[in-house]
Amino acid sequence: MNLAEKLQSYRKQKGMSQEKLAEVIGVSRQAVSKWESGQSYPEMDKMIALSDLFQVSIDHLVKDLSADRGALALDPAPGNQATPEESSPSSTIYVRSYLYHYEYKSKATLFGLPLVHINYGRGKVYVAKGIIAVGNISIGLLSLGIFALGGISIGVLSAGLISLAAFSLGLLLAVGGVAAGTFAMGGVALGIFAFGGLAMGMFSVGGAAIASRIAIGGYANAHIAIGNVARGAYTILVEDSQFSVIYADQVRALIHQEYPGLWRPIVEWLVCLFA
Repeated sequence: MNLAEKLQSYRKQKGMSQEKLAEVIGVSRQAVSKWESGQSYPEMDKMIALSDLFQVSIDHLVKDLSADRGALALDPAPGNQATPEESSPSSTIYVRSYLYHYEYKSKATLFGLPLVHINYGRGKVYVAKGIIAVGNISIGLLSLGIFALGGISIGVLSAGLISLAAFSLGLLLAVGGVAAGTFAMGGVALGIFAFGGLAMGMFSVGGAAIASRIAIGGYANAHIAIGNVARGAYTILVEDSQFSVIYADQVRALIHQEYPGLWRPIVEWLVCLFA
């Protein structure tokens, strides 16, 4: 029995159509048809995936059973059932593969993009593009992936209007281990308004806060600096991080003095730490 015959037999034993096998392995139905008719052979990565799916070794798949007197029939008699593993020599090394791929694309579209596109897997980089996109790399209004780009992006590395990730870049809001955006929150935060362990921006609040205008934190460096260690043109020292002992009116008056045109919500955000 040759490779083409084995593939067809194992597929039928699994109760799978050519379309289903093609979907699982990550190829077209035409490719499966050519394998089973002997017109072409699977590439090595596909051969590994087939080996794992059918639970047989690669050498068992490619070896012609007609020349192997020790080989067992694929359809043993009842009561004498043998698994594919039992039909192979005990010395055979089995190769396990964890390749997989899943893709779904909705028929409904908006602006030429599917409303939902899910395209992810292992062994290859898959890109999803849609209003809602989920993939290894995703691009969409709502985007989830290892690398995400979109209006609202969530991933390991993401960029968008609103971005949440280990490494996050957001036009409006960025939240992550390292975050950069208009409003940035993270272990390291870079933004006009920055809040984090290390915060750098125009207005910064954090363990170490560095700003061009106002900084509040354990270490603060800015034109107006408030903290345990404070450096700037105007400084307010805080003992033992007791920010509540500082009067909000005192801070508010200092900000109005130096930045009289500063937008009121920003002022209130900065003074909310104080009594």
